[in-house]
Amino acid sequence: MSDWLSPSEIEAVLLSLKVAFWATIVSLPFGIAVGFVLARYEFPGKQLLNGLVHLPLILPPVVTGFILLKLFGTQGPIGSVLQELGIVIAFSWTGAALAAAIMAFPLMVRAIRLSFEAVDARLEETARSLGANRAQVFCMISLPLALPGVVTGSILAFAKAIGEFGATITFVSNIPGETRTLPSAVYSFMQIPGGEESAYRLVILAVIVSMTALLLSEWLAKRVKTVVEGQ
Repeated sequence: MSDWLSPSEIEAVLLSLKVAFWATIVSLPFGIAVGFVLARYEFPGKQLLNGLVHLPLILPPVVTGFILLKLFGTQGPIGSVLQELGIVIAFSWTGAALAAAIMAFPLMVRAIRLSFEAVDARLEETARSLGANRAQVFCMISLPLALPGVVTGSILAFAKAIGEFGATITFVSNIPGETRTLPSAVYSFMQIPGGEESAYRLVILAVIVSMTALLLSEWLAKRVKTVVEGQ
């Protein structure tokens, strides 16, 4: 890859993979929990929770980034507390991961929720009638049967995080080596004379990564479903 991409391009690609990986890993437990709650429970405020989860899909990404900056910036209510603990999120790669996680979260939750809804609730009721508690039912029945959706949601979230731009650049700027992810690098190269060639290479790479992630999610979901149904 070093023969095709320059060091700065490789740096942007590796940073994007790092950001997308941590955005997916950290948000996955929350995605599973929220997806399960939305699929299985009725409670006051459920539609509000559903709306908040999907809000990043309909808000302009720049608005999401602005909200994050006001909340997690060094002068924000959350950011100022974190700064006292020695944690700075704004204008760092961890902030880019946070922005990517929030923008990808709706896709993750939707796939996981649909998978939990497809699980026959009678299986869960039968397990509870045999003495299993809710945690045991979830771990032994609900989650394994919903695993194809969890895998699909995770990979889709990863692909979305790779391509996140608007919220990221608003929240953490475009700092080479720190927050300049693949989309930010494409934007930067388009602003400089002679940078189109680098931009083209990164665009091609972004398309390859995104398509690979989509195809992989389909293949893994089918494989996991086959394994689960075969048990």
